[in-house]
Order: sequence, then C-alpha cells, then structure tokens
Amino acid sequence: MVNAPTAVTALLPVLLLALTGLVLLLVDTVRPDDRSNTSMAVVSALGSLGALAATAWLVVSGTVGVDTGAVHLFADTIAVDTMALFFIAIFTSVTALVVVAAHDYFHDHSNPAAFYSLALFATTGMALLAVANSLAVVFVALEMVSLPSYVLVAFLKQNRGSVEAGMKYFLVGALSSAIFLFGISLVYAATGSLLFGDVAEAFGSIDELAGVAGIGIVMIIGGVAFKTASVPFHFWAPEAYEGAPAPVSAFLSSASKAAGFVVAFQLFTEAFPIGASVAANIDWVLAFGILAAVTMTLGNFAAAVQEEVKRMLAYSSIGHAGYALIGLAALSAGGPANGTVMGAAMAHLLVYGFMNTGAFLFVAMAERWGVGRTFADYAG
Repeated sequence: MVNAPTAVTALLPVLLLALTGLVLLLVDTVRPDDRSNTSMAVVSALGSLGALAATAWLVVSGTVGVDTGAVHLFADTIAVDTMALFFIAIFTSVTALVVVAAHDYFHDHSNPAAFYSLALFATTGMALLAVANSLAVVFVALEMVSLPSYVLVAFLKQNRGSVEAGMKYFLVGALSSAIFLFGISLVYAATGSLLFGDVAEAFGSIDELAGVAGIGIVMIIGGVAFKTASVPFHFWAPEAYEGAPAPVSAFLSSASKAAGFVVAFQLFTEAFPIGASVAANIDWVLAFGILAAVTMTLGNFAAAVQEEVKRMLAYSSIGHAGYALIGLAALSAGGPANGTVMGAAMAHLLVYGFMNTGAFLFVAMAERWGVGRTFADYAG
C-alpha cells in the first residue's frame, strides 16, 4: 500500500476529469438561469487539458515510468503504468477536441451543461478503465463509460433518429454488459480472484474448472468485441454513429473505441497470458486473429459502398478496429517482439484517434452549415 498523497498524485488525471464534471453540474444547479454554452465549453476543455497535463507530468516527473514501474493502489485493484497513461492521454486529447467543437454545434441547446458533464464523466470512466487492475473495477468503469454514452447518442431529444439510435445502443449495450459480467463471474468462480495477477497465477492449477474459465474468457472476448465494434458485434456502430450528434460520433468512434482496446490489451496480457489461456483450452490469440481478419474485410468493403458520410466513417472505424486487433493476434508466448507489436497497435490507435475525430468534426461543421448527409451533397 502507498500513502494517500501518493494515491491522489497517481490518480490526478482521473480525479481532475471527475471534478470538472461535478463542477459543471454544480454551476448548472446553482445558476440555472445563467447557462452559458461558452463558459461550459471552456471549463470542459480546461478540465480535459488539465488532465492531459497531469498525465504528462506523471511521466516527466518520474512518478510513473518504465524504470519506476506501475504504482499499485487500493489493494492492487488500481495500477497506474505507462500504458494506462498513454491511453489517458488519448482520451483527454479527444475529449478536449470534442467539447471545443461542440460549442458551435450545441450553441442554441437549452441545457449545454448536460452534454459537457456527460462527456467528462464518460472520459472519467475511460481513464479508470486504463488504470484498472481488477475485473470488478473493469466492469464498473465500463459502465461509467457506457451509461453516459447512451444518453449522449440520444441527446437531441427532438430528433427521432438520435433517440432511436440511443435506444438501440442501450439495448445492445445492456446485453453485451450482461455477457461480459457473466464471463467475469465464471473466471472468478474458476480462479477465486478478480485481480489480474492472481487470475493469471491461478490458471496454473485450474484443473477441472478449466472449462468454466474457458467459457468465461469467450464471453469476455465477446464483451470486448462489442465495445471495440468488431465483427460480428459491430451492428450497433453504424446506427449509433449515424443517429448521434456528430461530436458524439467523434467521441464514440475515437475515445470510446480506444477504451475498449485498453481493456483488451490489459486483460489479455496481464490476466489471461497466452500460456494461461492454453491451460483453459482457449486460444484467444487465434480468436483475435479471426476477429481481426473478418473485421478488416467486412468493415472496409461495407464502407466502400456507403452513400452517407457518417455511415461510411462508421464502417471505416470498424475496419480500423481490425487493424488494432492485430496487436493481440500477433502475440506469441515469450515472443521477443511482443513489446514491439503492442507498441505498434497503440501507435495506430493514437494516430487513428486524432484523424477520425477530425473527420467527424468536419461532418459536424457540415451539419451546422446544412450541407447534407450524402457524398452527393458534399460535391463541390
């Protein structure tokens, strides 16, 4: 265990995001008649950039780094390491871009504080996902991301497409959460622990409960595939991205997708190492290889035949999920290049996050200009 100041310091980016969301709600509650879209956007952007600066400071100061190792907190349920900080940097950067772009998009909305606070709370969940070292924390953080996301997709309550997309996203998301949680419960039943390191160690003597653990791993793969919009769990993405406000589509396709991958990377390298999965008769490397191939193929071919810009970008993001899945599919037990493979997948997610956010934010501007939704409308 570490002392309280160290815990606060290590979790400073997460705490800043949560505090910013609470401040937005407090200001909106205390002064509901003086709602200012500009002030809300400024506070949200400053909170996101503050969390990004805190993330950079943790690395520069040596509090967390390759040499110092991870900072373990709260009985090892939280582990702040360089991979976690890398993804937190992606989450906070994308959130800052989205809230700035949302300033013009929601300039005439009656309650802008709701949008900005929900976005900050969802980002808080993503940051907590990045530092989770327990299956229980993973599930709680995943719900912290999902619940605000459902509301954000349906944020335009007068728009039938937005409400319908939010309802579909909620129904499918609730089912995937149940499957993911059931998988966690089976792994816990077989290993007797929720901590990543203890779960990996327990696979060495799992014996007759290997089948139970194997089913649990399969269910967890399904939950991760849904969150990353991988085929065949992708069908919610085109509907949600098309119906949601364009800044929300940017947020979901970049930050939320990266959150799904941080879960996959942490879980399957820490809790379910390759040797452990073989003990449970589950070759998740092969499973992710198949998912990657199918996702890349279907995502790109489906994107090529779309006529609406947002649906094309949605299917393109599905294809990019396949590219990132190669990072897991190319791992091998004790492979000397495993670090390079994971680093390449993380680099892809970093570049993809900024480029895809930019593409969707351009669509947001086009929607504000009343240009239209199809490629024919964009001509000229």
